[in-house]
Amino acid sequence: MSDEYLTDDEQIEALKGWLATNGPGMLLAVALGAAVVFGYRFYESRVNGHALAAAQLFDQMTGALEKNDRAGAERIAGEITGRYPSSPYADQAELTLARLAVDDGRLAAADAELRHVVDTSKDHELAKIARLRLARVLIAEGKPDQALATLGAPKQGGAFESLYDEARGDALVAKHDPAGAIGAYQRALAIADPRYGDNALLTLKIADLGAAPQIPGISAPNPPKVAAAAATTASAAP
Repeated sequence: MSDEYLTDDEQIEALKGWLATNGPGMLLAVALGAAVVFGYRFYESRVNGHALAAAQLFDQMTGALEKNDRAGAERIAGEITGRYPSSPYADQAELTLARLAVDDGRLAAADAELRHVVDTSKDHELAKIARLRLARVLIAEGKPDQALATLGAPKQGGAFESLYDEARGDALVAKHDPAGAIGAYQRALAIADPRYGDNALLTLKIADLGAAPQIPGISAPNPPKVAAAAATTASAAP
């Protein structure tokens, strides 16, 4: 029978019957929906609160570094990594801890901090920076083979590829492989970005190995012995 033909009392009784059958499920769905919304808002508030607290600590850490308060900076960096390990600031704090450790000659401690960033960071570019710094620490530790393995094959450094090639060259120098080192340095010089690298230092490293830097767009000068021979031949000509 259509509802329009029911009396008011009959419609009320029909509504009561529908609520008796469907009401509990409907109330449960509403309650669950409210719980989800509340839970999400609580989580969002908590995440934002943690991010803000981590940012404030990071500012304090950089302020301590500017004041040359190394002990204070190290303490605050440890607080960031301990309390907010999932925050992006934790990666930056670990890089700071590694730098301070290198400055103090604690290479093993720097190695551990940098490895953790390489293995866990969600920021791929930051992980590449950590990998580069780890390779340099390994070279300083007398582990050039591990440094080369850390850097990986050429053309895997992205925007930092020139710096990666330079580090490869340093590792090959440590392995007493001057030819390989020259090749790595020349690749680095060919793609060097002045914003990230030091071209003058690269050319010096190449020259120290007895080679002429191959700078794009500039012809390499004759090596000294070849130039001297050419001058002697010219003076002897009639």
